[in-house]
Amino acid sequence: MELVHVESLGKLRETFNSGKTKEASWRRSQLTGLLKFLQEREEDILMALKHDLGKHPVESYRDEVGTSIKSVNYALQNLKYWMSSKKVKVPIAAFPTRAELVPEPLGLVLIISSWNYPIGLSLEPLIGALAAGNTAVLKPSELAPQTSSLLAKSLPAYLDNKAVKIIEGDAIVGEQLLQHKWDKIFFTGSPRVGRIVMSAAAKHLTPVMLELGGKCPAVVDSLSSSWDREVAVKRILGGKFGACGGQACIGIDYILVEKNFAPTLVELLKNKVISMFGDNPKESHSIVRIVNKSHFLRLKKLLDDPQVKNSIVHGGSEDEENLYIEPTILVDPPLTAPIMTEEIFGPLLPIITLKKVEDSIGFIKSRPRALALYVFTNSETLKRRIIAETSSGSVTFNDAIIQYACDTLPFGGVGESGFGRYHGKFSFDAFSHEKAVTTRSFLVEIWFRFPPWNDHKLQLFRSAYRFDYLGLLLVALGLKRS
Repeated sequence: MELVHVESLGKLRETFNSGKTKEASWRRSQLTGLLKFLQEREEDILMALKHDLGKHPVESYRDEVGTSIKSVNYALQNLKYWMSSKKVKVPIAAFPTRAELVPEPLGLVLIISSWNYPIGLSLEPLIGALAAGNTAVLKPSELAPQTSSLLAKSLPAYLDNKAVKIIEGDAIVGEQLLQHKWDKIFFTGSPRVGRIVMSAAAKHLTPVMLELGGKCPAVVDSLSSSWDREVAVKRILGGKFGACGGQACIGIDYILVEKNFAPTLVELLKNKVISMFGDNPKESHSIVRIVNKSHFLRLKKLLDDPQVKNSIVHGGSEDEENLYIEPTILVDPPLTAPIMTEEIFGPLLPIITLKKVEDSIGFIKSRPRALALYVFTNSETLKRRIIAETSSGSVTFNDAIIQYACDTLPFGGVGESGFGRYHGKFSFDAFSHEKAVTTRSFLVEIWFRFPPWNDHKLQLFRSAYRFDYLGLLLVALGLKRS
């Protein structure tokens, strides 16, 4: 296996060194290939996602196929502009000089994707890598085997096999890949594995981009309008149970709400869960199952704590054979319990009550920075305080998840939720190096920048670095002295 990797990587580097991937026509052809794959193999993709995660075809199209098609089209529409050099202003004192930023591909990149969105989290970074002119290795997650197999067997027919390779395998294969030198590593997954990736990358001083997730809170203000409450509850449940059954890095992890408003919110949530998923959510085919037995048992263990179990106000039923856990709502589980210290990544929704909604700011600041923060409020004061006083990868007011689909917004974390950003042009930038290019004419020389040194030249530098051009002229003419 290791020899195959070495040979494959050597050929990919040869392709990059040939210069063909820098051509706009090649980049466009690869993006077009991705688009054809998504369109022609849509049914196969939907079936694979159904097999691996139990995703309903509508959810699969909404979150993976459709968003990927949108992203490819956006890249195709903007590729010419992204690839073009950008002029940069230079100081008048440097005349006659011109400068520009020229984007260039990094080289050979490694993309390690996650199992919860195995198509979207594989293709979204690949779109950026190919648009930027790189060669790439994609390692899909082995925890979504049907989707991984589909990518490995079908995608090569749509792409340049001398430039893009899909390598399947478990953690051992991933570790082998990490031993090689890359020009960038893009990883989506857990903080634990993220640390392994960074450690391996350090050996070759390889730049790394990590998308890790974390506990994303939703702050819910005491909304007075019945319509606002209805819409907010629907969006909260969509951002929790409707996002891969809670198995989403940007899904809502827990809710912060005023104690006085909590009973109202709980009743609204319970009623809306039933209207969304029915009296028996398992039979609705609208709730994703837990990915495997290991993750099921992990979630079950979170609920096994007696104090946690006592905090359940809705749901809580389990079906190990079918890897199913009912959408579950809890109120005030112990803050020291694992359910409130670890990322849940499943259909369990704790609600933490506070004396007043403003206390949520201190609560959020006391915990690791989240990938996403959601706030449901009509208070402009609270919005301003949230933006000014908290730190997170993104903040969304009065909705959840939608920021992921916006190509003009960067997607990425901060602190333990990850670093680096992508989507749209940010994906192109993530896999590019902006080379600074400066060009001067021979006609004019800044004579005082060369030795020998004297006080006169020092005064010229003082004026030049302060952009005091009149003073510079006066000193040069001997009309101004220190």
